[in-house]
Amino acid sequence: MAGAENISTIAAIHFGYGLSPDQPAPRDAQALRSQLDEPDSAAVRWPLRGTEFMRQQMRDMYAAQKAQREGDQTAQTRIRATRDILNTQVLNGLRAQLARASLSPQGFRERLHYFWCDHFTVTAKNTVTATAPDAFAKEAIRPHLTGTFAQMLRAAVTHPAMLMYLDQTRSIGPQSAFAQKRKKVGLNENLGREVLELHTLGVSATYTQTDVREFSKLLTGLGFNAQQGFAFHPNWAQPGAELVLGRHYGGETPAKLSDIYAALDDIALSPATAHHLAHKLAVHFVADQPDPDLVAHIASAYSAHNSDLRATYAAMLEHPAAWVPLGGKARQPWDFIAASLRAINPPAALIDSLDDKKTRSRFYAPLRAMGQPNHKPLGPNGWAEDATAWITPQALATRINWSMRMAALHERHLPDPRQFVQTALGDAASPTLVQAAARAESKRKGIGLVLASANFNRR
Repeated sequence: MAGAENISTIAAIHFGYGLSPDQPAPRDAQALRSQLDEPDSAAVRWPLRGTEFMRQQMRDMYAAQKAQREGDQTAQTRIRATRDILNTQVLNGLRAQLARASLSPQGFRERLHYFWCDHFTVTAKNTVTATAPDAFAKEAIRPHLTGTFAQMLRAAVTHPAMLMYLDQTRSIGPQSAFAQKRKKVGLNENLGREVLELHTLGVSATYTQTDVREFSKLLTGLGFNAQQGFAFHPNWAQPGAELVLGRHYGGETPAKLSDIYAALDDIALSPATAHHLAHKLAVHFVADQPDPDLVAHIASAYSAHNSDLRATYAAMLEHPAAWVPLGGKARQPWDFIAASLRAINPPAALIDSLDDKKTRSRFYAPLRAMGQPNHKPLGPNGWAEDATAWITPQALATRINWSMRMAALHERHLPDPRQFVQTALGDAASPTLVQAAARAESKRKGIGLVLASANFNRR
């Protein structure tokens, strides 16, 4: 990148989805923090479906499948109809999230939303739960962006999307009352392990396999189904107290959900959790190899304010090491597409009103081709942050093709490339790119050239 960008440019690109001709760039760190004090208008304008919608589709699908087994000739039509509803809703969710990222004036809020959804990765394991990631984002993440991490952790760990994704709905205490009456049921350690390794303490923290297993026993009882929704089942829970990280939890009869919350609250306030989250924030927003002093500063604020996320973000934004020159991070495909739309600034209706076919061809399929399929990371650790995961010859070729195609699709809304290079990158545009944009043969080629440039694909 140019290496001498002003604070406003860095604020928009490092901590948001880039520059827009329609939205003023945040002036400084205070302007970024102020975005979190404003009403969350984007979530209202572009809503996501929640758990109740998912439960209804599950009930409809299960009823149709049961009817099919019983020989109902109309059942297959009902199954197809429910699948169509789910497939359309997944694309509705993609359009809504893209509109938020590319059109909202609160770019920092949208980037935080993306960060925490990735930190607490969930995916749908089958068609009938295809909208689970959107429900999770709506209910477990969005309401807690400016609260405490302890509150977000409670919401994320006990959300139906997480329980289904990590098979917690099939985890039964080995000595529980339920296990005594059933065969082939038992403990599943997936959720317990991922909470400790990925969501809180980090894989390098000091804990043992015994801690994982004891914590997993404590989590037994958490359940979800289409009829009841979320439920805590004391008869599924492992009886007795569990010793997790040196502290005892539970032991009452019947078992209580509050014991799980107590353990999550304590884990959220661990110094190891503070460091793990601070490092992840610094890596995502600033650099693949962040300044250790920046990480320590963020962790210190997190601990001093009992996991308050506003204070944690403020610590990140106030540290000089957070304001390094642009170019140290690669834009992931989602970031790249959202930033491209933000820079092109098409009328909102061009995103809102896209039909399913165009949504698939313009966004859904390209995300997959660039290596980041919508809501489908390879594992519970989410998407890779390092630049080498995204800057490859094949991925760059796909980005170039997409850039040229999008420029063609929006040609009648495009500005002069000489203007666009400034509105898209400001003083982060290199002299070479500015010159190339000025010499472009057409608007389409000039805009595509800017979007495909190294300047634009790094932040």
